[in-house]
Amino acid sequence: MTLFIGRKKELQALERQLEGKKASLVVMKGRRRVGKSTLVKEFAKGKTFISISGNPPAPGITAQDERDVFANQLTAQLGLPRVTFATWTDAFQFLAAQLKGTKMVCLFDEISWMAVHDPSFLGALKTWWDQYGCEKKGLVLILCGSISMWIEDNILCSTGFVGRISLVIHLLPLSLLESVEFLRKKGYPGSVYEMLKILSVTGGIPWYLSLIHPKESADQNIYALCFGKASQLINEFQTIFHDLFDNRGESYRKILHLLIDGMKSQAEIRTLLGFQEGGTVSRYLKHLVDAGFLSEHYQWSLKQARVGKQKLYRLSDCFIRFHLKYVEPHISRIKQGAYESVAKGQLPGWDTIMGFQVESLLLANRQFLFDAIGIPAEQVVCDNPFFQTPTTRKKGCQIDYLIQTRLQSLIVCEFKFRKHELSPAIVKEVQEKVHLLATPRGLGVATVLFHVGGVAPQVEESGFFYRVVDLRDALLLPPS
Repeated sequence: MTLFIGRKKELQALERQLEGKKASLVVMKGRRRVGKSTLVKEFAKGKTFISISGNPPAPGITAQDERDVFANQLTAQLGLPRVTFATWTDAFQFLAAQLKGTKMVCLFDEISWMAVHDPSFLGALKTWWDQYGCEKKGLVLILCGSISMWIEDNILCSTGFVGRISLVIHLLPLSLLESVEFLRKKGYPGSVYEMLKILSVTGGIPWYLSLIHPKESADQNIYALCFGKASQLINEFQTIFHDLFDNRGESYRKILHLLIDGMKSQAEIRTLLGFQEGGTVSRYLKHLVDAGFLSEHYQWSLKQARVGKQKLYRLSDCFIRFHLKYVEPHISRIKQGAYESVAKGQLPGWDTIMGFQVESLLLANRQFLFDAIGIPAEQVVCDNPFFQTPTTRKKGCQIDYLIQTRLQSLIVCEFKFRKHELSPAIVKEVQEKVHLLATPRGLGVATVLFHVGGVAPQVEESGFFYRVVDLRDALLLPPS
């Protein structure tokens, strides 16, 4: 049985589609392995359900092959004799004749694969929807796919589908709390420290979490999934990347590598890669954001307390970051079995690696951070990792995570992922950062420490930190 966790808001939004007088056309997009098909199956429980998936493109595959796959899946699910469709119009008309009942869910999964070989596909689908589908009360047709660029260009931004789409769902990875719940229900008995290691690599992707072996440590699981010769995820990045960009991926790959160690602006990326002025880099970045690899963040002025025009781009997918930085450079040796003799969890700089990954994981779960600190999201003006560039008048400094609120305050957040207790030296370390930060007049500064290994009594007694958040407690709270 597939373990299903979370997705309450998405399920509620889908259920509301059955309340209208007409049918609903839903578009669902999201990263590969994020659980789109599983969500639809959960929604379809107790309803008539037809699920058809496109055939992965391969040399020699034709439009007729795609229609044959469509026909075979449809007739097999309905218990009908096999049929052949000469056109997509024929296929959709046959489907229409089978849609009977008051609560019906029809899923076209990996829809871009269905359409890739036949330019008439989208026109036939649009015409069928206008003439029949939209009038069928109780029908929810879900167009689903992992290639967000294709969905954006051909459906969401297409004039042919304007005004026809009732709901768009961009499915994201599970939250931190949901991911912990997933591991617990799977039977994983490890500590929060161990679970954070796992989540810092899997990033809350349900399929990756399903591969975790409950009786092995975090390090053993990470080694088996990413560094073993027969690892299940060793080719995962290449598969995802090929699905999204096919043979046009070298520029996309270069951008991802540039962002492994931190955020950069579009201008910095263009300069470092030697691109000319124009829309090329902007288009590449949009595609990577749509694919779920990158997130956009605006630079902001502390003095004016408002975002600027320039965006910063961050590599936000934990698995992709881990693979590119720590696995890909050794991929040939891994496939040769050269890492088999390396003790699990004893790779060079392993603790530092995990620290960076956990920081990336926390930044991808900002609502969790807001809740842990106790500030409403609507009070946040700007938030980001913060880098103060040195000038003749001020020194540079780096803050793990800085929040500016509407209450004229700056919240300096420090992340520490260490198994052992933090000494009083952490107070001096963060004090130095606050001292270096060029704080505009009139703004107050509060400090928050996120940790997982405990703190010395003197840290709490110093009163320096506004909040000391023990992730071991925060992550054991039940999901809301």
